[in-house]
Amino acid sequence: MNLVASTLHLMDRPLEQVFPDLLGLGTRNIELADSGHHALNPKLVDRLQELRASYDLSYSIHAPYADTNLAADDDLIREWILKRIRASIRFASELEAACVVVHPGWTTATDRFMKGRAWELNLRSLNWLLRYAEEYGVDLLIENVPYSMPYLLVSVEDFELFYEEMEYDMGMVLDVAHANLQGEVGEFIRRFRDRIRHVHVSDNDGETDQHLPIGDGGVDWEKVVDRLRGNGFSGWVVVESYSEVPRCLEYLGSLI
Repeated sequence: MNLVASTLHLMDRPLEQVFPDLLGLGTRNIELADSGHHALNPKLVDRLQELRASYDLSYSIHAPYADTNLAADDDLIREWILKRIRASIRFASELEAACVVVHPGWTTATDRFMKGRAWELNLRSLNWLLRYAEEYGVDLLIENVPYSMPYLLVSVEDFELFYEEMEYDMGMVLDVAHANLQGEVGEFIRRFRDRIRHVHVSDNDGETDQHLPIGDGGVDWEKVVDRLRGNGFSGWVVVESYSEVPRCLEYLGSLI
């Protein structure tokens, strides 16, 4: 397993301003949150390529998620959303990123009148993006998300149905904190052991997605690491806590 720091905890400042912070985290694996102050553009990607060469960095990219509903009912709006995620995929290709992480779509107010349309649009969007990512040699992965929003892929059961109906094969990002909100961490690892290629970690109390430092919530991290190791997982483990990232990396390193 490779320990990774997300830029999520530094999103209060532009990405170029936090480069020194990133280099001081104790890992050379960085997940770039392509949103807000850290939204990627060609000039920034050039700078990230320079840093990669100078400091032997490796990247993954978390595609925008706040405004990017892959199941948006309006065709024109959904096309603009897909265009934005296509940009993340192209940037990932230029940076030779390990993967691009996407969130699933969510239901909208119109879904009550057209039951199931959001689900179908989500499948259609992801199949289309997978084909696009393949053209650029990018591994596009879908993340399990928290239940606080009307997301379409939250539970183990949701993902079982998703994989039955997807046209193309798609790997998964296991977000341990999100799965913990349903008490399904172990079940996700057991059921999708062959699909989990990337892991996100933060802690919580089992009720709210708090993004606490590792060890400050209710997740049994020794058990999580043992289960992942038992499945032969050797991918990236990305710290997404909002604070104390170096401590999180050190703690996880002691377990791994």
